[in-house]
Amino acid sequence: MLRIEHYSKYYGDKAAVNDLCLHISAGEIYGFIGHNGAGKTTTLKSCCGILSFEEGDILVDGVSIKEDPLACKAKMAYIPDDPELYPFMSGIKYLHFVADIYGVPRDVRAQRIHELASAFSLESDLAQPISAYSHGMKQKLAIISAWLHRPRLILMDEPFVGLDPKASHILKEMMRRHCEEGGAIFFSTHVLEVAEKLCDKVAIIKGGRLLVCGTMDEVKGNETLEDVFLELVDSAEG
Repeated sequence: MLRIEHYSKYYGDKAAVNDLCLHISAGEIYGFIGHNGAGKTTTLKSCCGILSFEEGDILVDGVSIKEDPLACKAKMAYIPDDPELYPFMSGIKYLHFVADIYGVPRDVRAQRIHELASAFSLESDLAQPISAYSHGMKQKLAIISAWLHRPRLILMDEPFVGLDPKASHILKEMMRRHCEEGGAIFFSTHVLEVAEKLCDKVAIIKGGRLLVCGTMDEVKGNETLEDVFLELVDSAEG
């Protein structure tokens, strides 16, 4: 579903990410772990076509993001760590705007908006301007908009930040259901306990370089993911 092949991204002479290779298959929830500045957000932005990159390639369902970005974007959704939504729009207008972009029929979108907004207890707030939303409400709206067109691939950067416990639980269920239906999810998180329980596979990155990747059992063995992460990062610094 998503293939990152020898991907490198530079800012001047500094490599933000260096020769990264990851393969995320349909049906997988893939966690991306690392300290702030490790290269996670840079990688995710390149995967969804926001950032250009110098070396390697990124393929979505076999299509290069470099060669046909529109075809790739039509199959995915991206939720940044701080959703920048249009503050002058109401929540419902924003969702219709996103649905229009992806060509979701009117009758289909109405049902999906109702189901998703109800799940997140946001339906009564959709008429309000986004400028009046809290961070958590904006995060919920971004999640609803990402699921609205039923993308095959969902990319998320710290999706649980700002969500209350109930909303976090609902998102986890949605992620698992999405992958059970043949989709794939690639997301970054600092909440290692969540990643350990939720992810099928995980990759740990440090200073733009991949330290380890594989199934959760392969990566952590008999330890916790937190212990493995700290050991790997410490050894990489040594």
